[in-house]
Amino acid sequence: MGNKPPDVAVAHLTRAKLLAQGGVLDEITQEDLASVGLSSGDLDQKSWASQRTDGRDIAIPLDTHPFVMFFNQDVIDKAGLLENGKLKTITGLQEFEAALAEVSKVTGGVAITSANVNETATPWRLFQTLYSQISGATPYLGDDGRTLTVDQDAAKEVLGTIAKWSSKGWLNKALDYAGSQTPMFTGKAGFYLQGEWEITTAQSIKGLKFGMVPVPQLFDKPASQADSHTFVLPKKDRTPEQRKQAMGFIKSMLDQSYTWAQGGHVPAYLPLRDSQKYKDLEPQADYAAAADNAAYDPSAWYSGSGSTFETIVGSQFALVQQGASSPDGALKSASDQLQTYLKTPSPL
Repeated sequence: MGNKPPDVAVAHLTRAKLLAQGGVLDEITQEDLASVGLSSGDLDQKSWASQRTDGRDIAIPLDTHPFVMFFNQDVIDKAGLLENGKLKTITGLQEFEAALAEVSKVTGGVAITSANVNETATPWRLFQTLYSQISGATPYLGDDGRTLTVDQDAAKEVLGTIAKWSSKGWLNKALDYAGSQTPMFTGKAGFYLQGEWEITTAQSIKGLKFGMVPVPQLFDKPASQADSHTFVLPKKDRTPEQRKQAMGFIKSMLDQSYTWAQGGHVPAYLPLRDSQKYKDLEPQADYAAAADNAAYDPSAWYSGSGSTFETIVGSQFALVQQGASSPDGALKSASDQLQTYLKTPSPL
């Protein structure tokens, strides 16, 4: 307001890059980091590398918040998949589908739930997680959102897999955000897919024994859709003292990363993430590796967390899970709806 931006702002990494390209953020230099006792080596290397835009560092990551898999310990134990309170390692599509079949026998219905009614971000996150596990699959968008580069074969394989789970009754056909939580929380499903921020919701359920892990590697490599909260410096005239003061605030927030980690997000500040204190934090530490395999949304002015892109693509992929559209139909419809945005220059 009044041409007086805040000294420090917070932005999702996927949206901060757009702000930087629009010229409204100051570059963050190694000297800025050193002025408060920080270095780039203190920060999660995946998110640090991902924030770099046009050869400049423009954001300091606070966390990574990946798409993960929750599990109900009692249900999983009855399915023979629990070992010392932890989910047995599941690798590959065949093993995972065998696990879904066993859990379904226990519940008498769905094995795994994921929101897809009045919810478009979750279907995109599920797709992006599995799609990014396929080696050689190109980003959905290229050239900063000016071209559609999705690997059609890989996309159809992922959507076909989701459709198969739904048709077999392993995955729910239609549940909204809150409704997708309830089955796992009440023992009517074994698994639940969502961002790790729902840990506090699970912890609030009296008597619920649950755990959390990265989404299993079903294809060629591990990957989980994710974004990161970051600190950015809005462009403004600053004295050296004001700049150091802004950096000091950011450093003070990184120093309190344990509090943030208790709420579910994986800390980007490595002195905390690598500490025994964090490694003893359960179940948070059990899915921390998902940050190493973060799959960020494709770069575009209309992409990123809470974006038009997620709404368009997620709404079509939700229909595949519901059994209301084929993979071919969903991909074509999403492509048709994206054409306007492919041709529209960034408003910044």
